[in-house]
Amino acid sequence: MATEINGKADLESKVGEHLGYSEWHTVTQDQVNAFADATGDHQWIHIDVERAKAGPFGAPIAHGYLTLSLVPMMMDQVVTLRGFQMGVNYGLDKLRFPSPVPVGSRVRMGATLMNVDEVAGGVQYKLGLNFEVEGADKPSCVAEGIFRAYE
Repeated sequence: MATEINGKADLESKVGEHLGYSEWHTVTQDQVNAFADATGDHQWIHIDVERAKAGPFGAPIAHGYLTLSLVPMMMDQVVTLRGFQMGVNYGLDKLRFPSPVPVGSRVRMGATLMNVDEVAGGVQYKLGLNFEVEGADKPSCVAEGIFRAYE
């Protein structure tokens, strides 16, 4: 269940808090292939299943940017912002892909509110985003997502 945040004061009160986790999402080969087609990144470690089995990861893996592209879907499962007219993605800091996401694995995202700053018409806030593959020792993607919410 998503953490509900009601307006600027409530958002500010949650700085430093872990806001929760998304649901688990299974990454499929069809999803990886569609992402490859959309981005033009057809590297064999993603789309050539047989070759990838003999490759460094023992199976095809999701693109790192595919994992990152799950933020909007998973964010809705982690946090619900109320009291704002709209929100936008503003950018990222410190993006890393420490370990792969094997095709067929389940991944989820956790988020921690790092800070909140006032901007014209609203607030800018940074979330520590952490993607993990079920059963893996290291995260698959870590980033600081920067968002704006306008009142």
